[in-house]
Amino acid sequence: MPDEEQRTQLALEAVATAAGEFEITAITAGKGNGWTFPANVLQASLALWDGVETFVDHGELTAGRSLKDLGGVCHSPAWDEFDSGIHLKLKTTGPAGPLVAALGRELLADSGHKPRVGFSADVLFTGADKTVQKILRVLSLDLVFNPARGGAFVRALNSVQPDAAKEIAMPEVTAPGAAAAAPNPDLEAMRTLLGATQEQQRLEAERSAMLATRVQMSAYLLDSGLAASRLPAAAQAPIRARFAGQAFDPAALTAAIDDQRQLVAALTAGAVIQGPGRITAQFNDRQRLQAAVDDLLGAPRDAESAALKVPTLTGIRELYLMLTGDIDLHGGYYADRIQLATTADFTGLVKNAMNKIIVERWAALGRAGYDWWKKIVVVEHFNSLKSITGTLIGTVGSLPTVSESGEYTELAVGDSPETATFTKYGGYIPLTLELIDTDDARKLAAYPRELANAALRNISKLVAAIFTQNAAVGPTMADTGALFNSTAVATAGGHLNLLTVALSAAQWEVVAAAVYNQPMLIKNAATFYGTGPKMGINPKFLLVPRALQLSAKQVLYPSLERATQIYTENMQRGEPGDVITVPDWTDVTDWAAVCDPMVAPAIYVGERFGITPEIFVAGDELSPAVFMNDEHRLKVRQFLAVWVNDFRPLHKENVAG
Repeated sequence: MPDEEQRTQLALEAVATAAGEFEITAITAGKGNGWTFPANVLQASLALWDGVETFVDHGELTAGRSLKDLGGVCHSPAWDEFDSGIHLKLKTTGPAGPLVAALGRELLADSGHKPRVGFSADVLFTGADKTVQKILRVLSLDLVFNPARGGAFVRALNSVQPDAAKEIAMPEVTAPGAAAAAPNPDLEAMRTLLGATQEQQRLEAERSAMLATRVQMSAYLLDSGLAASRLPAAAQAPIRARFAGQAFDPAALTAAIDDQRQLVAALTAGAVIQGPGRITAQFNDRQRLQAAVDDLLGAPRDAESAALKVPTLTGIRELYLMLTGDIDLHGGYYADRIQLATTADFTGLVKNAMNKIIVERWAALGRAGYDWWKKIVVVEHFNSLKSITGTLIGTVGSLPTVSESGEYTELAVGDSPETATFTKYGGYIPLTLELIDTDDARKLAAYPRELANAALRNISKLVAAIFTQNAAVGPTMADTGALFNSTAVATAGGHLNLLTVALSAAQWEVVAAAVYNQPMLIKNAATFYGTGPKMGINPKFLLVPRALQLSAKQVLYPSLERATQIYTENMQRGEPGDVITVPDWTDVTDWAAVCDPMVAPAIYVGERFGITPEIFVAGDELSPAVFMNDEHRLKVRQFLAVWVNDFRPLHKENVAG
């Protein structure tokens, strides 16, 4: 049997030592009720018996002890080798102390009949295979009638659970040399009367407690029922007066509330005035359909309809037939067949959902690294598609001295106009009637994701090409020089921002110094080239192909020279610089440096209708594509212009492979 906690009650023997005090044999080694109590286990529990109380009868196992039943306290536990057991001293005390003392003296009398009264210990222990391993606690020593074993026997409970605590009677075993106690009729009658009285008192106490509980629960029910009834206070008063302070049937309260409601309704029906209802949210059919289409294609809903409950569409075919009535898939609109009269149209709903998917996908790709260009460019919105002139205004080199009464001289301030034109990018994806009829909503939802991929990668390619076009020296600037060249800045078109050295910490310092020392523009004219003050700005971004990513991180974060798994330590320290991996670069040795565009802008991206692409859907019966090809066309369009306005914040290293 596995080790488990047990509770048992053990009979004791008592010997009077003085008036109101007895010596008790608490327990002896041996077997009782199927459990073996070894001598060493009993000796180990000796301290647990000191100060244990004695009560008259065990009482209810789950209700606790009553003060009126207290009859004494045990003390001075000692081990007796002759009996191989524990001896205690019992001092009678408490309301039941006289009864314990009187019965103790009669039990220990030399002659006459003795009542079948003895002591029983309530013990918690653990054991296995019917052998006690450890006594955990001695709960009490109780004076009981007719213990299951006279003087030195064991009466056990097989579980400490309240509902399983049952007394198991053992056959009487008489200790060697001891005579069996003869029954005493008077004490038997006294015990029976005492037990019946205590049982009656217990039942009365339980009945009173149950009644009080029911009254309290009824009070809670009365309060909650009247609060939920929304009856006027005057109508609630008679109900409260009828049910307050007593236990009642809930059905009676419900009936009384219903009767009072009917009475109030009959009295006030002619005087009811209803005001306008409060509108917390209002949705039309278009918004409900848009939410359903968003769910079908996996697009994010609009914020205002996030919690809107709408029926789930079974597929794109159901939506198409519901809004067009085109059961023959002719591509037309049939008002007499439509299932839902609404101003929403099929193509518009699909277009809106796709645009949301594009925005969501755009953000996801950006987090994956394809929006690297955002860190080094300035994005500008334009209101027309006319050519762009990006003008770089020159600075004033230094203010000349003006003598007293002297004239002010004109300051030499010029500009460097860089031009760019918008380019239109786009294409279309066919939404065929076959796709609609086969209900391929998953394929339809995949289209805008691919469009977002293409548009974002297109901008990435355009910005990356600034560093790689024209044999990796970039576009030709307005000053006639290539964006990246090694010509001195004192010469027309000289930029002095091109080297051919491999990436290293030392070379990064060389490049940073070169960018820092670039002279600002004063005027594109002879005698003014390269005469401006130093720009005084270090590059912030190190642009590399994927092959140089680790080397670049070790350059900007020297403490990670041997720690390849962590590369944000210096950034966390607030030190400038960041590595940008350009996915479109194929040369594995070239690299570049760029200043923060918020401080020194160089590369610009112009957009006309937004940086993200637009989606248009052509799909009515008059559309040539519908008539000729049985397809709705999803067109994507993007107007972009990319140009360089200033060479100074940029530096390139074209390293021979």
